[in-house]
Amino acid sequence: MFFRIKTSGPRQYLQIVENRRQDGAVRQTVIATLGRTDELATSGALASLLASGARFTDQVMLLSHLEGSASEPHLATRRIGAPLLFGRLWEETGCRAVIEGLLAGRAFAFPVERAVFTAVLHRIMVSGSDRACESWLEDYQIPGTDGLALHHFYRAMAWLGEELSVERQEHATPFAPRTVKDEIEEALFERRRDLFSDLSVVFMDTTSLAFEGAGGRDLGRRGHSKDKRPDLNQMILGVVIDGEGRPVCSEMWPGNTADVAVLVPIIDRLRHRFGIGRVCVVADRGMISAATITALEDRGLEYVLGARERGDKLVRELVLDDEKPMTPLLIERQAGETQLFVKEVTIKAGEGKRRYIVARNEAEAEKDRADRSAIVEALDRQLKKGDKALVGNSAYRRYLRRTRDDTVLEIDPGKLAEEARYDGIFVLRTNARISPLVAVLRYRDLLQVEELFRTAKALMHTRPIYHSADAAIRGHVFCSFLALILRKELQARCAQAGIKPEWVEMLRDLDRLQTAVVESGGKSWTLRTEASGSVPALMRIMQIALPPRVQAHSPPTAELPANSPKRRGRLRRSATRPCFS
Repeated sequence: MFFRIKTSGPRQYLQIVENRRQDGAVRQTVIATLGRTDELATSGALASLLASGARFTDQVMLLSHLEGSASEPHLATRRIGAPLLFGRLWEETGCRAVIEGLLAGRAFAFPVERAVFTAVLHRIMVSGSDRACESWLEDYQIPGTDGLALHHFYRAMAWLGEELSVERQEHATPFAPRTVKDEIEEALFERRRDLFSDLSVVFMDTTSLAFEGAGGRDLGRRGHSKDKRPDLNQMILGVVIDGEGRPVCSEMWPGNTADVAVLVPIIDRLRHRFGIGRVCVVADRGMISAATITALEDRGLEYVLGARERGDKLVRELVLDDEKPMTPLLIERQAGETQLFVKEVTIKAGEGKRRYIVARNEAEAEKDRADRSAIVEALDRQLKKGDKALVGNSAYRRYLRRTRDDTVLEIDPGKLAEEARYDGIFVLRTNARISPLVAVLRYRDLLQVEELFRTAKALMHTRPIYHSADAAIRGHVFCSFLALILRKELQARCAQAGIKPEWVEMLRDLDRLQTAVVESGGKSWTLRTEASGSVPALMRIMQIALPPRVQAHSPPTAELPANSPKRRGRLRRSATRPCFS
């Protein structure tokens, strides 16, 4: 949106105008007419309106010229904060160089790297679909994006997810071919390898992403939906991060593929892609099966895996019944301390032994007890009214039994005692040569992945996905992965500098940083809003110099020969033209 002065006869009117795309063309739409400029100026409202609308502090020096100009002045604002900040991170993480390197020799008729960066920035700022990216771009000043249209973004997404040639499909998995995005991940890893101690510890978690429509030729399949949308086709997204919490790579496979079927192939592929030797795999219970564990052990890989406390008979009857005392551990965390009690249990199984770590979180145990107490109280009230409503409630039935004459339901003390065994308990199975404390800490670090996914789902807003081709779908999701890389890098630099800005507020602060070009009567100025909130600290951390608050521009003149003395003099004078900040 921008201010415009409309001349009608002898009078001028101040209007708020917005650029809107209609039928493939951008047209100006009047949002509101604020009044006659002479009346607004007399009342003092003109300066107030300009200041509140664009938050510029230096408009007053321009008002006299604008009010007295015979031509119609024009003021248009563009947001610059996010492009400056994340553009610098895009450069320094190597994303731009890697993508441009892979594009060498490809004859695209538009700047693909600029389209990818714009899609990534759009994902960070508003989490919208690619279809909204074109109109969103009109409000942002991103260098090199002039002329980008919706079909360019779609083509860029398709390139990111494009399958590599047959001879470059080495170490592809049965459910995931090698694509351009894989080469980008590998090149980024090589560029920043010095930041990784190694990949001796990797964390992996998965989520499901639903499609609107078919969801591609191979990716879109019905399966267990973690989004509670069994009515839609879906794909599965896996993200691998290293021990420092940095995203390493993303993997995508059809929605009907079980988690337990992918862990070993993904680890095999990971080792080949990134040259990993010794590795410890940390994963949650949903990715574990007996076959998975056997495959990891056959490959000589260490693991720390969550065990099913209730579903695994060995754990339920032997591990949890072990009478050894627990050792108290106090774990320092950002939000305070966590009190844990830990013990190690070794069980003979067949010809070998299995090592388990049993941990109890006191805060979680208290929560579990409180939740169960609330359910029991509700049960008791309902039983007094009659038990017919309880028959179909699985949460209630878990604590109930029939009386001896099988006539009514009653609360079962034995079931309550059995549930109490699991209060605050989690069990790990590991073959790693590490202490129980280290095993617990590594497993709790898996929460970084879960937090990453919560962030991803907020950033990506990939659900539902509207792309119809597998390549475009992969590219769309990969842009979200690149957004995660930039976010994690920014958070790491902020932490190093001792600050922790709130994410949503930070994005708002960045959007408040704007510039406007004012042109009137053959003269032009560029104005910039004041940097506020977290922006000054962020720009200082990233060593980004902001443009001047007010910058005057020379009026255009007729072109002179390059060797003209007048042109040489003009160039020298314009180069030293003063700017005001």
